[in-house]
Amino acid sequence: MITGQVVKKFHARGFTLIEVLVALGIVAIALMAGLQATAALTRNAQRQSDVLLAQSCAENELVKVRLAKQMPGVGDSSVACEQAGQVFTVALAVRATPNPNFLRVDAQVLSGEATVLRLSTVVGRY
Repeated sequence: MITGQVVKKFHARGFTLIEVLVALGIVAIALMAGLQATAALTRNAQRQSDVLLAQSCAENELVKVRLAKQMPGVGDSSVACEQAGQVFTVALAVRATPNPNFLRVDAQVLSGEATVLRLSTVVGRY
């Protein structure tokens, strides 16, 4: 009789198929949430890297304008810039200001058709 009671208790302790499926569903949802968080972190790291490289391109072009020792011509131009194996396009827009001694220079960095970064500065007569 003692043996029969042990067997009954052993069978009563198992999990049902429904309980196992619910547990697997919860684990699957948790893994999907982790996968989405990892993908978001990867996209953010790539975006941060692109912005850093684009900032170098934009600052290089704005410094060239400042070091030219003459006022740049009003108008638009674009220059290719390669940083860390990526090719960016820097679109410079020189605009007049109310004060004729200053010009506004906007640098927009593009990766393909997408804008990565915009920087502006004011250039004065030397």
